[in-house]
Amino acid sequence: MWAKGLFAFKLSKGSLCPSLGHFHAISKLYSSKSCTSSSNFVMGENPTAIAAALSLSENLKSASLGTQIHSRVIKLGFTNDVFLFNNLIKMYSKCGVMDDAFKLFDEMPERNLVTWTLMISAAVQDGQFELGLEVYLELVRSGLRPNEFTVGSVLKGCAACASIEAYEFGMSVHCFALKTGIEQNCYVGGSVLNMYAKLEDIESAKGVFESISNLDTAGWNAMIGGYRQCGYGFEALKVVCLMVCKGISMDQFTFVNALKGCSVVGNLDFGKQLHGLIIQSELKLSTSVKNAIMDMYSRNGRIDLALQVFNRMQTKDVISWNTAFGVFFEGKNAREIANLVHEFMLENMKPNHITFSVLFRQCSELLDLNLGRQFFCLALQYGFWNEPNVRSSIINMFSRCGAMDMAHLFFGGILYKNITYWNELISGYNSNYCYTEAMQIFCNLWDLGVEASEVTFSIILEACYNDEHQYMTRQIHGAIVKSGISFHGYVCSSLIKCYVRFGLLDDSFEFLKGFERLDLISWGTMISALVHQGHFFEAIKIFNSLREVGGKPDEFILGSILNSCADTASYQLAKAVHSIVIKMGFLMQVFVVSAVIDAYAKCGDIGNARMTFIQSLGSDDVVIYNAMIMACAHHGLAEEAMDIFEKIRLANLKPSQATFVSAIAACSHVGWVDQGRSLFELMNSDYKMEPVSQDVYGCMVDLLSRHRYLEDARQMIEVMPYTPWPAVLRSLLSGCRIHGNTELGEWTAKKLVQLVPENDAPYVLLSKVYSEGGSWEGATKVRREMIERGVPKNTGYSWIEV
Repeated sequence: MWAKGLFAFKLSKGSLCPSLGHFHAISKLYSSKSCTSSSNFVMGENPTAIAAALSLSENLKSASLGTQIHSRVIKLGFTNDVFLFNNLIKMYSKCGVMDDAFKLFDEMPERNLVTWTLMISAAVQDGQFELGLEVYLELVRSGLRPNEFTVGSVLKGCAACASIEAYEFGMSVHCFALKTGIEQNCYVGGSVLNMYAKLEDIESAKGVFESISNLDTAGWNAMIGGYRQCGYGFEALKVVCLMVCKGISMDQFTFVNALKGCSVVGNLDFGKQLHGLIIQSELKLSTSVKNAIMDMYSRNGRIDLALQVFNRMQTKDVISWNTAFGVFFEGKNAREIANLVHEFMLENMKPNHITFSVLFRQCSELLDLNLGRQFFCLALQYGFWNEPNVRSSIINMFSRCGAMDMAHLFFGGILYKNITYWNELISGYNSNYCYTEAMQIFCNLWDLGVEASEVTFSIILEACYNDEHQYMTRQIHGAIVKSGISFHGYVCSSLIKCYVRFGLLDDSFEFLKGFERLDLISWGTMISALVHQGHFFEAIKIFNSLREVGGKPDEFILGSILNSCADTASYQLAKAVHSIVIKMGFLMQVFVVSAVIDAYAKCGDIGNARMTFIQSLGSDDVVIYNAMIMACAHHGLAEEAMDIFEKIRLANLKPSQATFVSAIAACSHVGWVDQGRSLFELMNSDYKMEPVSQDVYGCMVDLLSRHRYLEDARQMIEVMPYTPWPAVLRSLLSGCRIHGNTELGEWTAKKLVQLVPENDAPYVLLSKVYSEGGSWEGATKVRREMIERGVPKNTGYSWIEV
């Protein structure tokens, strides 16, 4: 007796939730009738005590102890006791023995509502979501009426299924909740809201959120998380503000979702306020909250603050390190990265598949094949190389580093290839400009009967676009129609881009008309592609069509149409689009604001450009500064351009190469050669910008050529680390025409003709060099050569808005 009592006490002490009640419950199970072994005991006939013992085995996650109790229940003749069998089902499901739970459920002669609810909940928690929905249907067919707990459990299953069928099933359950009046129940309302949010029907989720007055913290969290998941970061933060105003208590999940919302919209200030609120709260911060804080700072460009959070974390889990690997590699070299990974190992942390996925992706960004090979060996050592996401990251790493033979070899060694691996390989060939090979891989995929996804079609259409393969595009279009995914936004967009690239505008317009309702991605792609190919007026027509059908343009569409206004000098339209930008609240969107400044500047209204720039100064983004410097350059306001350049430095912003392009262009317009040279030297001495971009070299050649430094310009062309391209040679040739340098003009023209023999620019410019230098014979000779080679003279034109 004492031995069994001691055994009971040890079990109680080892419980995950030890309590005196557990000790009493287990003690009641034993008597002195048999003392041969600890497994031989005589149980009392009290169902309440048996239920308490089952609860203990559930807390201990001990299926073996639960099985002993189950056998004793059968021996005692409690086979018809629904209460005990419900507790047995709960015990088996909590211990992870789902087969026994379902077998017991099937064998029960009588079931009550608790039985059904337990089985639905067990199936959902075990990841068998569809089975949970089937059990719910059986419950309804049995004639029992689901209660709030049943409805809450089945809605969780619908949310986790993430399919059209599950969404429709969830809607029917929601209708039942409305009909029976249990939607206002806090648990049910939160579950409905969570289901719509998880299935990305954010409007329905919003409707439920606004209709329920007594939502608990979990319901508010579901709304914040739903907005964040669907990309509506601003709306998520508005809900957080409303939550604070109403005095709703915030938990760890609230803070995690809110911080992720800040990451989505890039709102650093709000994130800092949340961080302060977290510090002030009395919550004991979990590692997940600290990870979210670190992620928020890193995604908002404050790597220094993210590093501070990471270094101050007393307890770091593998997620913390994975986040660190994802953000701290910027600006690092291979040795520093290897040291970080070594430090991770010294902490006795075990990497997981996400760790290797992040490491390989970072090697892809760094284009460091040697480091990638070392991580590959490490992945082999830990056995994670065959994880699906790691495999795709390995293919991506080899591809991005230019080792397509290794990528293809690794791909070939995978026995069961899913579509993600195919996509990575095709994308790899694209990124290495091997478009023919990419198309061959796609053909192999198609011949093997592998079902291509919308991503596959988008990638292969990119190859057709870059290779200008019109015939293949039409073939793939046919395959897309057969696959039934031509309505998909990204696929539709890729097809439109290809047709516009090939000049098939009528096909593009017909393709658009084939859809009753287009998403913004397709509209945006059409407008952007038309602008990119120089079809500005057609882009404006499409934009007007979008507005006529009641579409609301997003920031990317507005940015594209503003670029079109800039290129066509459509001043009135630029003003109209600017008013839309203000009305829709896009004044702080960098892409849009810079496009507004550029449009006004190119339409001749430097005043409105300047006003827009002043209104956007709170964003502190160097792109907006660049746009204003270039606007000043176009209008010959070099001093103002240099003042703005100095403001960038005073604001501790790091100028980009585009900043220097704009500043040097401003110097070029007013003849500030020395200042231009100083800016060029500053790039290397202060900002270590290597290699200098082609655009910067182009601006320097233009500056020197315009102002008689023709030999210096020629020397810069010869020493720059790029093969001369047409624009830079045209700048030098134009300088030769202005300053009458016939000899250098001939040298430049010959190089330009070799690069673009079908272009009329080198012939026309060289002809002007001769004619303006008094050599009419040379000018005539050039014109004759132009005719003999069949190079047509493009007609010059200009337009104004009337």
